[in-house]
Amino acid sequence: MSFVRFCIVGLANTLIGLAVIYAAMRFGNVQYIIANTMGYAVGAAISFVLNRSWTFRFDGAILPSAVQWALALAIAFAANLVAVIVAHEYFGVDQYFSQAFGVLVYTGLSYLGGRFYAFRSAGIEESP
Repeated sequence: MSFVRFCIVGLANTLIGLAVIYAAMRFGNVQYIIANTMGYAVGAAISFVLNRSWTFRFDGAILPSAVQWALALAIAFAANLVAVIVAHEYFGVDQYFSQAFGVLVYTGLSYLGGRFYAFRSAGIEESP
């Protein structure tokens, strides 16, 4: 059940993050990698709060889990950026569509990082 909750939180983060990314590129003429970083930064803050409290129901110390979550997201984000750049620069995928490849990579890695690293001692309940 934690993965379903994670996906719901992720959908909200994705919509908000992509809105930030696309608005920055479209209206702010921001370079696509910087726009990507901006969108994921907004999503990371929302994600920490919702995943900590609802997805993983973690009640441990905030600071250590925040640091661990930031590390997990940094790894997921680095992989995301590689996916976006490779899709756009090497495979010629449109810079807007290349963001979707990054979302898939980021989602998988951030779930694993939350479930098994940042929020691992939560005693996750897998029932509804």
